[in-house]
Amino acid sequence: MDSVLLRDNPLLVPLNRDKTLYDGFITVQDRDFRLRVLLPAAGGLKGARLHCCWQLKHLLQGYEHVVKQEVCLKSCPECRSIPPPQYYSRLISEMETLGWSRLLFIDTEFRTLRLKAEDSSGRQHVLTVKLKPKSTLDQLHRQFLLILESLSEFWDVLDQIDSNTWILEPEKPSRSDTMRRIAIGTNVSIKVEVDPKHPRMLPECCLLGAEHAVTPLRNKLNANMHLWNLDSGVLHNLRDVLEIEFPSPATHEKSSFSTECGICYSYRLESAVPDQVCNEPRCGQPFHQACLYEWLRALPSSRQSFYMVFGECPYCSKPITVKMAPQQC
Repeated sequence: MDSVLLRDNPLLVPLNRDKTLYDGFITVQDRDFRLRVLLPAAGGLKGARLHCCWQLKHLLQGYEHVVKQEVCLKSCPECRSIPPPQYYSRLISEMETLGWSRLLFIDTEFRTLRLKAEDSSGRQHVLTVKLKPKSTLDQLHRQFLLILESLSEFWDVLDQIDSNTWILEPEKPSRSDTMRRIAIGTNVSIKVEVDPKHPRMLPECCLLGAEHAVTPLRNKLNANMHLWNLDSGVLHNLRDVLEIEFPSPATHEKSSFSTECGICYSYRLESAVPDQVCNEPRCGQPFHQACLYEWLRALPSSRQSFYMVFGECPYCSKPITVKMAPQQC
């Protein structure tokens, strides 16, 4: 390693046995500047550091990564492999076959590409690939499209839910999110987990809210489960089974369901929204699980049994329980 570095940079000399610290000179704009290079012990570019005078720092401003990369590559023979000309010819040829309009990004080493793809419903997706000897970009793109089509019905189901209901969680659903927490009423919601492979089947459901509001809905869900129709969408089936109409963006404001936590006085705590509610019908105050747990745990009158904490509601003093959050278990 040191012989390669000294041959390519004769004014740099190693200062330690591990050959990770070099000192010497670099020529910039016909001037020689003192430079010290510290390479990471594990190899690679991440963590490499340059030490030099302020004049050289000024000249290298915006180009520090280039200098680090150059020195790191020269000090690491196994990283110095540069693709032959045939590689770039192949890359250009395959991009011409695939279509340059599909290219979104290519890195400075011409190894990693991001390609855009569109499924049959017009949804946009991004494919990140590295060119491989046995696969062409066109083949990889076609395989990606087949995967997209296999998930098309799953995304259709979720798109219908997203456009016709108020989604409480996740705040900004991505294509990889299979869960939706749908608002039903004030402090009442249902969490559904849709199976990507069988998106029209009855999903895992969890009703959230005060017991007096959730119990009738839970009874309807259990009693009407046989009405689930695989030819209909999940949202339509949930309406029939629960015998309700979900509040929609066309008929309701989201602020009606975004009630703040009664302890921290905020709606979102990191990514969590209030999901614990006092069961007293005249109270019904919502709380974040973590907030309520910390509040009850600090009270001398509360008690804990396994993963459950029992105490009194901070607002109405009626009995209330909370399960320890996963990170607290």
